[in-house]
Amino acid sequence: MAEKTGERSGPDGGAGVRLTARVTGMVQAVGFRYWTVRKAAKLGLTGTVRNDDDGSVRLVAEGPQSVVLELRSWLRSPDAPGRVDHVEESISPATGEFTGFDVTY
Repeated sequence: MAEKTGERSGPDGGAGVRLTARVTGMVQAVGFRYWTVRKAAKLGLTGTVRNDDDGSVRLVAEGPQSVVLELRSWLRSPDAPGRVDHVEESISPATGEFTGFDVTY
């Protein structure tokens, strides 16, 4: 149920958050987007992931804060595919604009 502020509520009744991240390192041509979609779907998050021309991967994920932070931790872990050198990120209120988690081009 949407709150008056336009934020999506998480299953725990708390407001949803949006993680916007730029991931650098060896993250293209290693299945990074595929595994990010799988991880996000498993966590019940919505959003998008795409390759950028500079070799980085950009993603937006929305959901309950604790779950979004779990995805953020995964991005920085050895479990993420390829080699992540840096994650530049910001957290903001969720907009609720996504219905699933997809690769965009």
